[in-house]
Amino acid sequence: MTQHVSDIMTSAPVTVEPQTSVTAVARIMRDQDLGAVLVVDGDNLRGLVTDRDLVVRAVAEGGDPEQTTVSGACSDDLVTVTPEDEVDRAIELMREHAVRRVPVVENGHPVGIVAMADLAMERDPDSALGDISAAKPNT
Repeated sequence: MTQHVSDIMTSAPVTVEPQTSVTAVARIMRDQDLGAVLVVDGDNLRGLVTDRDLVVRAVAEGGDPEQTTVSGACSDDLVTVTPEDEVDRAIELMREHAVRRVPVVENGHPVGIVAMADLAMERDPDSALGDISAAKPNT
């Protein structure tokens, strides 16, 4: 049976505007236990920022995280999928572009995100990655 991205994606992804401070985004990630959020300009996808992006592209540069905006830390050369795309297409894009998360867009607007962890839990829940991804974090 063919699986579509809509079957495994995280719907209603958390989004922030490009002018949001790095500190504010880090707090959102902490409070909602997220590794990535989408950066939108109005209703249009502009980028994706991960916790690693915040560290490498913002904090390590030495700027004030209260004043530094997420626009400088996000990846803006994105590959995307649609909810109707087959899961195998998402996997192919992740391999080809060496990414762990792919935004899901419909008519140019973000509607979800699919992560390598989602794929691991769906395809092989007994694998190490599937098992780790399914575990609740220690807080």
